[in-house]
This record gives sequence, C-alpha cells and structure tokens, in this order.
Amino acid sequence: MNINFKGWVESLRQVELSELDINNIGSWPSAIKGVVAVLLMLVLLGLGYYFHIQDLEADLQTRVAQEDTLRQQYQSKAFQAANLEAYTAQMKEMETTFGAMLRQLPSDTEVPGLLEDITRTGLGAGLEFEEIKLLPEVAQQFYVELPIQMTVTGSYHDLATFVSGVSSLPRIVTLHDFDIKPATEGSTSQLRMSVLAKTYRYNDQADATANATPPKPATLAQRGQP
Repeated sequence: MNINFKGWVESLRQVELSELDINNIGSWPSAIKGVVAVLLMLVLLGLGYYFHIQDLEADLQTRVAQEDTLRQQYQSKAFQAANLEAYTAQMKEMETTFGAMLRQLPSDTEVPGLLEDITRTGLGAGLEFEEIKLLPEVAQQFYVELPIQMTVTGSYHDLATFVSGVSSLPRIVTLHDFDIKPATEGSTSQLRMSVLAKTYRYNDQADATANATPPKPATLAQRGQP
C-alpha cells in the first residue's frame, strides 16, 4: 500500500482552518480527517495507558504493603517458634506464681481469722483499738477488695511496730489513708491513727454465692478486746 505523503502534506497546506465547519465534519478534506483521527487515537491510547499504569502502581503499592506485613508476621512467628520452650517454661512459672498469690488471698471464711490476726498484732504492739469494722466489698475485674476501717491509739513506736507487723502477716494486707493525730489535745506521747486496711480475694463469681456472710463488725471487734 503506497501512500503519497508529499501530496497529503500539500493538501494539508491548501486547507484553511477558518473554513472548516465543526458542525459538518463530513465535509472536511480527507487529509484533515486523517490528522484528526490520528490525534484522537493518540489521545485515547495515552489516556488508556495512563489509567492502566495508575491501576498497576496502586496494585503494586498494595502488594508491597502486604509483603511488609507478611514479613513482619513471619519474623514474629519465627521468633516465637524459636523461643517456644522458653515461653512454655515462663508460662508454667507464671501459673505457679499466680497460684501462690491466689493462696495468699483469703476467702470469706478466713476474714474473721484475719481480723483476729490484725487485732492481735495491734494489741501485741501495745495499741488500743477504738474501732475495727468491715466496710462493703469493692469488686474489681479479677479480685474483690475487702476494706477494714481501723482506729487505734498508742505511741509513735507502737504504731510503727503495728504497721510492720501487719505487713508481715502471711495474707496480703495493704494499708491506706493514714491519718495520725494526738490522742488528746496537747498530748505528744499518745497518738490516734485512723487507717484503712485492704485485703483481697479472687473474684470468682461461681464461688460468690457459696460464700458465707461475714460476722458482724461489732462481734469481730469484741474478739480482739483483752
């Protein structure tokens, strides 16, 4: 197929663009129609290539991100697999420690005995109990707080001995909200200390219904009186 490019170019030169009617494209010279068709084809090819490349780039970025995520997951799992024996030993140690801590948490039936231990510790330190009573339980996510409000009087040394003795009890007991004042106005030898003691038990809902109601605070306080 022979194309007379020279004649085609000459025919383009003879066309006046101002004479072309946009509303009557069919009357345009063949040379102009050919140029417009080529330009339109190039534009369509360019747009198609551009959008196709964009889709490919977006897909490439997605796959690169997936590759990074998969690589991190692989490294994490490979590390866990390499340290499986250490993790297993650590888990057993944690279970043993957790069990030992649970055994330090008193059940409801042991609370009266715990109160007696606290009272005995205070009396042994030379303190006098003005008040010792159980407060309402405070349920947390994994445990239940059992608050015990106490007011005692004695010397500074006796108070320190009492606090040290409570911290040495076999059951977990923590002391909060200390308030120490002179027992009587103008007295410096005798002090009155109000303190909130907290002991804890495991928050087992299944066992909660079987727990006995604690004895009345007045009865518990009377047990510690000399």
